[in-house]
Amino acid sequence: MDRTARAWKMLESAELIHGAADVDAAIVRVAAEITAALKDQYPLVLSVMDGAVVFTGRILPLLNFPMDLDYIHASRYGSATVGGKIAWKIEPKGNVAGRVVLVLDDILDIGDTMLAIRERVLGLGAKAFYSAVLTDKKKAKAKAIRADFVGLSLPDRFVFGCGMDVDGAWRNLPAIYALRQKPAA
Repeated sequence: MDRTARAWKMLESAELIHGAADVDAAIVRVAAEITAALKDQYPLVLSVMDGAVVFTGRILPLLNFPMDLDYIHASRYGSATVGGKIAWKIEPKGNVAGRVVLVLDDILDIGDTMLAIRERVLGLGAKAFYSAVLTDKKKAKAKAIRADFVGLSLPDRFVFGCGMDVDGAWRNLPAIYALRQKPAA
């Protein structure tokens, strides 16, 4: 089966977790919460590539305050469906020193990536660190870090859409889907 057919098959067999209207409402709510907290801070907003590109593009016009924007690229997944060691492709720059920093990401899974980003940003001299995620995956055990602003809660399943991909596909979906779970043997 070619890559296109495989991607369509994954979407067709997936389960809708949050529709586009739910995603839209969550982004509007989170933007209002961030604006209330940071409107007088002139923060540096860091978008975590590639996953946060959709969330960042959707939330930035709703943030009613001056800011600077940059990006970083840290990932635990690559093309896998299970997270591994954190790989830095683009690290935070020296422009975080003395700044209030807001990091935008697509998902908070177990928190290892966001914790590593927080440690790096604060290590470079940021005055304060905030994180906003479109989604927060429910986990049985405690996470390494909690996000300051959360859009939607997710079940502990592999999800895609709204910036999150499955095998490289479907970041562009306006809704969030989960792969079907295989029945227990």
